[in-house]
Amino acid sequence: MTAPSVEARGQLLEIIRGLRPGEEVVVTESGTPVAHVKKAEAPTKRPPRSPGLAKGMLEIVSDDDEHLKDFAEYME
Repeated sequence: MTAPSVEARGQLLEIIRGLRPGEEVVVTESGTPVAHVKKAEAPTKRPPRSPGLAKGMLEIVSDDDEHLKDFAEYME
């Protein structure tokens, strides 16, 4: 689809809304292409997360209660 710059200037939003994802409009000035406007593809949905994706990414160096003494007053 092509649109003269004079027409596109006043109706660009309407022209873009009329496009399907991936479709483009060539804006022309005196018959010469000056811009390509392409409607963005619809964003893809992320696949659902599944349990265990971060397994092995965390390492617990020691298992002790020594560090809990610093928080004793907050745990009462």
